[in-house]
Amino acid sequence: MQLRSKAGALVVAGVLLVLSGPPTATATEPARTHAPGAAKAAAAAEGPDPIDFAVVVDQSKSLADKDLIREVEAAALLSQGEISERSRAAVIGFGSSEKAGQSPVREVCGLTVADAAGRQRLSDCVQQLSRRDPKHTGPGTDFPAAVRQAVDRLSEGADTAVPKVVFLLTDGKLDVSDSPEYGTDAASRQANGAKRLTEELARARRESVQIWPLGFGSQIDKAALTAMAEGGYRNGCADLPGATPRMRVVDSSAEIDQALQETFAAARCARIAQGTVGKPPADLTVTIPPIATDGSITVSKHDPKVSVTYYDPSGRKVPTQGDFDGSTFEASGQDGPVEALRVKNPLPGRWRVHVEAPEGHRDREVAVRAIWQGKLRSAVTLDPASPRAGERAVVEVRMQTRRGVVVTDARQLAGVKVSARLSGTGFTPVTVRLVDDGREPDRQAGDVRFTGTLTVPAGASGDLELTTQMAAPGVSADHRPLHARVTSGTEKVTAGLTVERKSVHPGDTVEGTLDVTNNDTGPHVLRLALADQSPGSAVRISPATVTAAPGERTRARFALSLGPGTPLGEVGGSITVVDTGDAGRVLDSSFLDVRVEARPTWWDHWKGWVTLGATLALLFAAFVVVRLAARRRRRDLAGVQLELSTEGRPLDELTIRSGQSTGGEFHFTVDRARGAAPSLQRSTPGASGVHRLRRTGGGELLLRPHQGRESAVRAGESTGIADGLELVVRDRRAPAGRPSRAGRTWPGGSRGGGRGARTAGEEGGAQRRGRWSRPTRDGDAPDRPRPAADDAGSEEQPAGTRRFDPNF
Repeated sequence: MQLRSKAGALVVAGVLLVLSGPPTATATEPARTHAPGAAKAAAAAEGPDPIDFAVVVDQSKSLADKDLIREVEAAALLSQGEISERSRAAVIGFGSSEKAGQSPVREVCGLTVADAAGRQRLSDCVQQLSRRDPKHTGPGTDFPAAVRQAVDRLSEGADTAVPKVVFLLTDGKLDVSDSPEYGTDAASRQANGAKRLTEELARARRESVQIWPLGFGSQIDKAALTAMAEGGYRNGCADLPGATPRMRVVDSSAEIDQALQETFAAARCARIAQGTVGKPPADLTVTIPPIATDGSITVSKHDPKVSVTYYDPSGRKVPTQGDFDGSTFEASGQDGPVEALRVKNPLPGRWRVHVEAPEGHRDREVAVRAIWQGKLRSAVTLDPASPRAGERAVVEVRMQTRRGVVVTDARQLAGVKVSARLSGTGFTPVTVRLVDDGREPDRQAGDVRFTGTLTVPAGASGDLELTTQMAAPGVSADHRPLHARVTSGTEKVTAGLTVERKSVHPGDTVEGTLDVTNNDTGPHVLRLALADQSPGSAVRISPATVTAAPGERTRARFALSLGPGTPLGEVGGSITVVDTGDAGRVLDSSFLDVRVEARPTWWDHWKGWVTLGATLALLFAAFVVVRLAARRRRRDLAGVQLELSTEGRPLDELTIRSGQSTGGEFHFTVDRARGAAPSLQRSTPGASGVHRLRRTGGGELLLRPHQGRESAVRAGESTGIADGLELVVRDRRAPAGRPSRAGRTWPGGSRGGGRGARTAGEEGGAQRRGRWSRPTRDGDAPDRPRPAADDAGSEEQPAGTRRFDPNF
């Protein structure tokens, strides 16, 4: 396999401690080196793999000014959004050469390392593309010259292990018809130009340079763009369909920024998270997944006057340079059309980007995206840990981020391909596919533990090296192998590890058991060691060593103590047991199947009882509310009708409407306006001459006349309320009272008789003999129309009185 292909593959290597050298009492962390430059080298290895790329931009006459500006912004988007500080970028404009002094290419940004200073230089130099230079660059489209310049630049001082990629933006097709270097006439020039392009693509393939063309507009030669993508180097960053160079076409230049960034992500095996869009001032958001270990938040602001502030998923403002809460930040491009915040170890979740702009600079929409990659650490177990030649062994792999987050969501690795490669002395390397389908030997489907079996070749001897390879969009490699050793002859010592599978809290302990069989004639000291711990977990083993007596079986118990700062979630890493008396041979290994949960709070302990009490209180409150509402309904006087009469002659009636009785009480007066018949009027408590009618909770009606005592009234019976006036209360909710033939006691002690003491039957007869001259009035009616004239021709009544119709 070529070095380029090997470097481009996404390889997640299994990791265990290389258990060799003199034993120590405890070994809970890998050894650290303090050699000069070691820290810098380690940091580089931790970060995303670099990429060398050139953005080649069409500047021919067919482009409108707005198209050129959008090309510039798209080029800036790539140079600012690159996630590795070790990558190199160049920006090249191209047209044609048609007369003396002209060159078909214009390199505005030489190959520049994309560290903090380099990204700022790229932000500045890319702006030169927005200004055409007809004096030095012709109006045609010279693809061969553009490809040649990009390949030349990417080949200078190149590391063969670093991918080289060209992103070419164009709105048209090959046009060298006016370029003398290609021939003497237009037809021969076009033919020679096509031939030259084929030659330059062949050279790109030899130099391992990928070509990713992006066309926009309606004049695109799709066949030519396809030929460019297929003519260059074809091995992508991973063995995935989306990582193979291909052409892409969009309708207009307005779409090229998003399309180019998506193309860039595919070429460097990263992913794009689309954010929101809005005009300043605005709060925009973009979500970074838990699997991301490196990323850049890009802000396409178009106008350098737009200012940007970044907030993490916890709502905290983050710095534009430096470290904060386990993440490292580095912003660039603040003075250009595209600004980016590069983040190492980003906090997963929804990030908020606040954009502001002064008046006059708020007319364009700002778009936020994130380009990210996950460089996972993997833990690998081999069972048996030191297999024999010809023996079947089980390989199991799981992964975690640099923040120590164990990947447990299978959706984050959708479409992943995982395999393991075993190499060593005496045999050809063996490769086996690892799956997460729940079939033996895989324990559970979808738990993001990939498992498979392989047979150690019969000719294997000595050391073994196991490497797991994983291809998935957005995931890169950690390049660390698992070392094992072939067992030969009879094993003197065998051991088996068992660790509790449970959920614990930070600071708790987990119990484990080590069963050892020592068939040797002397004692063996076994050492327990941890590898790939989650940062902050601070797991400790006690005891760290176990002595196995000769010729005996030993069962030893041990405890794994978690530090108080252990992060919540799955605990990463594995535990191994090695025989210190057998050159550190690994006897067994196991993952830590421990999940850390937050320690219960007071609420967690008592929430059941509190919830029960709250439920009972709510039920009681609801009961009280219902009872009170029912009581209010029982006491409500709505619909009750009051009829006022004198000497058997009806004078007025009043119907109590809904909402007019307060607390089951209704207040009214008898209006004795001069020249008008007495009438009933709704009133308020405390008014002069007010009468009160109320209903008790049991439904009984009580009337308190003005200057009288309250007494019960029965529906349908008349009751004296003032000199010569009687009141009949009619209530649909109560049965009519029995007729009373006795006279009524008037207020003040006088008695009324004669026509003022009619029975119910007499009153009904009077009603049958006549009718009112207008409809029944309610308690709110302020106007009293003049009654109709009596059919018998009686004299005209005063205004406000009612005439009784005897013909009714």
